[in-house]
Amino acid sequence: MKARATIHRDYSVAQIDNRLYSAFIEHMGRAIYTGIYEPDHPTANAHGFRNDVLDLVRELNIPAIRYPGGNFVSAYKWEDGIGPQDERPVRLDLAWRSKETNQVGINEFARWADDAGIEMMLAVNLGTRGIEEARNFVEYCNHPSGTHWSDLRRSHGVEKPYDVKMWCLGNEMDGPWQIGHMEAKEYGRLADETSKAVKAFGGGIETVVCGSSNDQMPTYPDWERQVLEECYENVDYISLHKYFGNSSRNSLNYFAKIEETGRYIQSIAGVIDYVKAKKRAQNDIYICFDEWNVWYHNREQDSKNWKSWDWPEAPELLEEDYNLEDAIFVGGLLNEFIRRSDRVKIACIAQLVNVIAPIRTKAGGPAWATTIYYPYQFASLYGRGTALNVAVDGPRYDAEVAQDVNYLDVAAVLADDGQSITVFAINRSPDEAMTLDVALHGFGELRLVDHQVMGGNSADARVANTCEEPERIVPRKGDKLSVEAGALKGELPAFSYSVIRLAVK
Repeated sequence: MKARATIHRDYSVAQIDNRLYSAFIEHMGRAIYTGIYEPDHPTANAHGFRNDVLDLVRELNIPAIRYPGGNFVSAYKWEDGIGPQDERPVRLDLAWRSKETNQVGINEFARWADDAGIEMMLAVNLGTRGIEEARNFVEYCNHPSGTHWSDLRRSHGVEKPYDVKMWCLGNEMDGPWQIGHMEAKEYGRLADETSKAVKAFGGGIETVVCGSSNDQMPTYPDWERQVLEECYENVDYISLHKYFGNSSRNSLNYFAKIEETGRYIQSIAGVIDYVKAKKRAQNDIYICFDEWNVWYHNREQDSKNWKSWDWPEAPELLEEDYNLEDAIFVGGLLNEFIRRSDRVKIACIAQLVNVIAPIRTKAGGPAWATTIYYPYQFASLYGRGTALNVAVDGPRYDAEVAQDVNYLDVAAVLADDGQSITVFAINRSPDEAMTLDVALHGFGELRLVDHQVMGGNSADARVANTCEEPERIVPRKGDKLSVEAGALKGELPAFSYSVIRLAVK
């Protein structure tokens, strides 16, 4: 199998927003408790957070993190998570049918995010609450002093405001499962007024309005149109959510779902442009893909569990054992975000620890990286700069969800200093290596700095990293690529994900 591609320094897509590599963590399952927070753990720091998890998180260089939900936020009282921990109420979480102890609230999470070097992106409850509660939450977090809520924060030991810039206006309000579900126009009006109230605090606040929960919703994409017609001039982003699976065990159809995602992004971009034109608006709205990941291995069983269990604390929920195939898929989805970085500015892998996550933990035991950790890490570390157009000429296939799909999935990023290029390349073929020839124009002389590869054997497709064997699937040094006469040439193994770093001499 042979494939060619062409990359030119002067033909770019967009400047990538670093927040494209953000994350999400929710009060759900073991994401918080025995995930990031476990005071009795051998590695716990003075504030009860697991240092082994923090070490793995820091290595991802995550720019921003969405918190505290998710479905959880639509019945959440943020005030339950402030003040002395031993005085906080225990609540029933209706979203995931479990008990919430509120031992971690905004101040604890802010401390963890600061330790991890991550900016917070907070969500307000627009399910059971409204403008007033959102306004109070922003005042508590962002106002310096001299008011009820800011002085209350100071009395809780936090003198300096958090100055949170990104605020999500509810979660999945199009979903009938959501507590406080609304019709599009009703939600659009509430989001408009809430955004105006939140932005009144100043400081460059940006707001994210809820788009469709996924592209299979019966209200999609008219939900986006109706919502944006109500609030277009007063919000900055519209959210998209999508989860992926391969229950049919058809790898090529699974990988083709990335093309389906591209259509999803393109459709919503079209809705944004339509509403902007209709309203004669001057501002631009971008996409915040603030929930995405692979979720299917345990989905059916988990659904049965949480609908029947008797309100446990921090139950095991959505703890996926990701395999090599999932890692290749996640790498491809990140490539799609890079290719669509003119419209997608923020994206959050959902979630970060234990719950459909790149990081897993055992209560009282070790933490480890799942297979999807590595493509996420590579994209976050080396996918910052300018997304370049890549013209691909190679073999294609047809799948159930998309036709004319390239076996070669590739994205390229020119670093901000112009001194390096990173190529993220996937050979989707389950059984055939790919001879690669990438013409590189306008860069001058180049040299190969590093090539890391995952996969190369479809027999490993269902192999996962586990607590007992945490390094079964990890990147390794590639040795079949070189730079010759202004071109990247060599071979990509079958069923593989590669990160190729080139330096401009």
